[in-house]
Amino acid sequence: MQTDIHPEYKQIVFRDLASGATFLTRSTTTSDKTIELDGETYPVIDVEISSESHPFYTGKQRILDSAGRVEKFNSRYKNFGK
Repeated sequence: MQTDIHPEYKQIVFRDLASGATFLTRSTTTSDKTIELDGETYPVIDVEISSESHPFYTGKQRILDSAGRVEKFNSRYKNFGK
């Protein structure tokens, strides 16, 4: 087995820019920016959206009224072709 071919696997913080939430996890990604969290300094990667701010996970997802759209279409074109 070859040695020294794998990237370093270390703790890193992902910060959600939309909600400000932080997630401490382990990853092979690197960053020059750092953040202090719980008295320790970790590299930080800023993400635009995460499970803290995505509408699907927060329950603020808009549901389209497809039944109303179908009825509107049918009423608009009910006499077409007659």
